[in-house]
Amino acid sequence: MRIARFSTGDEMSFGVVEGDSVAAIAAHPFGELRLTGARFALEDVRLLAPILPSKVVAIGKNYAEHAREMGGEPPAEPVIFSKPSTSVIGPGEAVAYPSKITQRVDYEGELAVVIGRMCREVPASRARDVILGYTCANDVTARDLQQRDGQWTRAKGFDTFCPLGPWIETETDPADLAITTTVNGEVRQSARTSELIHSVPALIEYVSQVMTLLPGDVILTGTPAGVGPLKVGDEVSVTVESIGTLTNRVAERD
Repeated sequence: MRIARFSTGDEMSFGVVEGDSVAAIAAHPFGELRLTGARFALEDVRLLAPILPSKVVAIGKNYAEHAREMGGEPPAEPVIFSKPSTSVIGPGEAVAYPSKITQRVDYEGELAVVIGRMCREVPASRARDVILGYTCANDVTARDLQQRDGQWTRAKGFDTFCPLGPWIETETDPADLAITTTVNGEVRQSARTSELIHSVPALIEYVSQVMTLLPGDVILTGTPAGVGPLKVGDEVSVTVESIGTLTNRVAERD
């Protein structure tokens, strides 16, 4: 099942994507879904970020080749950091390049996990019980600031630096999905989630030992090798097998 968040003019709704249309649901996607009877063609609605999380928990250096391209060996334990909820945007929205502050902004295509219910201290064997589904993500990063600061909050936290979408896929198995990032149609990253050092269940266990996860919270699972710079005017797309494609353009920040 694919759950989207969309707008029809001034109204925002959640819905179930079925082919070329979306069927609106009442309230939110946590718990039993109840259709309202309203249905819209996808071409007539605007897809939004599929969820607005209370927090985005991200994992650094979770693909071995990416860890090495960043100048180190893969870490023994997951490296966790956070991105503010204000960094989240949806498909088709612009990534705002803050050129007055940074001279290098990179793409980082990732598989994202959306939490379905409040939980903490979840064993890996029960991780699936607390997951609503999966979506595509771009962990946009001001690389020069990341290197200069030594910690990652500023570099990862700009408004618009966490595109999510196009929807939440609830039924896929995240163990071995192809993930591809393109810039202006050229493939820049290509890997499979089976290459993750720490699997999705392992990440749920690790993160939930640290903090309570709330419905709608997002975990970014890490990016493969091949990260690189973006420039104003670029179109960047992240595709995850069985989920879909998230596309955003880069624009100068006002």
